[in-house]
Amino acid sequence: MAGRPAIFVTRILPDAVTARLQRDYRATLNPDDRAIGGPELTAGAVGHDALLISSREAMTADTLAALPASIRVIATCSVGFEHIDLVAAKARGIVVTNTPDVLTDATADLAMLLILGAARRAGEGERLVRSDSWHGLGLAEMLGRQVSGKRLGILGMGRIGRALAKRARGFDMIVHYSNRRRLPPELEQSATFHADPDAMLPCCDVLSINCPASAETRGFLNAQRIARLPDGAIVVNSARGAIVDDDALIAALRSNKLFAAGLDVYENEPRIHPDYRTLPNVFLLPHLGSATLETRNAMGFKCLDNLDAVFAGRQPPDRLV
Repeated sequence: MAGRPAIFVTRILPDAVTARLQRDYRATLNPDDRAIGGPELTAGAVGHDALLISSREAMTADTLAALPASIRVIATCSVGFEHIDLVAAKARGIVVTNTPDVLTDATADLAMLLILGAARRAGEGERLVRSDSWHGLGLAEMLGRQVSGKRLGILGMGRIGRALAKRARGFDMIVHYSNRRRLPPELEQSATFHADPDAMLPCCDVLSINCPASAETRGFLNAQRIARLPDGAIVVNSARGAIVDDDALIAALRSNKLFAAGLDVYENEPRIHPDYRTLPNVFLLPHLGSATLETRNAMGFKCLDNLDAVFAGRQPPDRLV
């Protein structure tokens, strides 16, 4: 049907989302499933009414200015929106939507996986077995750290941070947190609040980063703050790579100031700092936080719900601008 809005889609979506997209819209798909940016993206947008993008597509002011006038809405299949210049989008009159509220459990599960994987040296153990180098371990080899009874500090106690705290309590961890505002008692669940995140750091046998990336949090975990952590602490990051100073974290892992780290996100991913690959005591994952079928379906359907609303003349439920 020629009357259906035309959507330019930058990444491959789960089958169920693609089926609904093609049923309700004229969709131009990207079979290569690679990030598209700059002139290629703006050229592809010609003749379309909306973009459905991922966090890998940088919607800079220049890119937004070059989009055809037909583009009315950009739906990003992500909670984060730091890849979109919202001021420039608003100036162009483009509606921008995201996909909040559906990644919480998957990302909290992943954060707990990072804690356990880093503490129990899972990456080292897996490489040992795969390389056929496991010939039996002595009683003093491959010793990890038990998480039960340890103090977990959560930087950012939003939905994901609270879901992680719930999981950590199942491992008998003692929860501390720092947040812009203290939570009410029913959400705090007896966790210890620190108004100043620097004051929380000495209480962290494990530090989990769960806050958004912003001008305030960029480079938060630097050498000075790592020095405030207890010797032998573990750091995990399932939020955004920009919150960590890579050089400082790598130095702390090399010196054994930190016992281990677990990372799912990185600055400039997928082109991560190459020194991470040389360290045995860092558990590395390729940004799997929301990578479950259930969650990616929910994210895709949220994108389509938002597009449906815009083209029906309604306010999209997840509008950013």
